[in-house]
Amino acid sequence: MISIDALVATYSRLERPVLEHWIAEDWVCPDWRDGEYTFEDIDVARVRLILELRDQLDVNEAALPVVLLLLDQLYDLRRQTRALVDAFVHVAPSDVQRSVASEFTRRAV
Repeated sequence: MISIDALVATYSRLERPVLEHWIAEDWVCPDWRDGEYTFEDIDVARVRLILELRDQLDVNEAALPVVLLLLDQLYDLRRQTRALVDAFVHVAPSDVQRSVASEFTRRAV
């Protein structure tokens, strides 16, 4: 975990008021402890993502909530798909797994 000051110091293109705005908009959700924000690795990754969207991909502030929502949905879908595959591998017989894998490969082309 790192503090807001440490996070701002890590990225030269990040200013504290901007980060506080992102927090107020719920684009980044750090913990609030002892009167200060603390950022976990996932929060730092989210800040890095927003910086990349803003600075490298030129996503404007009006579009950021939509882009972040879509990315969140995509990551959630990937997580759910991974859980489904793990469950399938755990319960399905090997011959069924091979058959499904073959059919998936055929349809993915």
